[in-house]
Amino acid sequence: MNPEQVIRRPIVLTEKSNLLRAQNQVIFEVSRNANKIQIRNAVEKLFNVNVVSVNTLVVRGKERRMGRGHARMQNWKKAMVTLKEGETIDFFDSSE
Repeated sequence: MNPEQVIRRPIVLTEKSNLLRAQNQVIFEVSRNANKIQIRNAVEKLFNVNVVSVNTLVVRGKERRMGRGHARMQNWKKAMVTLKEGETIDFFDSSE
């Protein structure tokens, strides 16, 4: 898998992700087939940072209403990436 397939999107608009950014951690939604080594290599290649550790968990899909019936959302994988001290990933352009 290439790095663009491993990293789906950053999760930056939650309260927990904002608290973890102060501890030098970043949260990503990743491919369910990706392992920790692939996630580490993808983050280092895409964002030019050094990764200290990667923790992963599978988030179970919730049951949602679809009209009168119910449907189950897909499971997805979350990765909490700890960066080397002093390095950050800036998702939003702070120059504006």
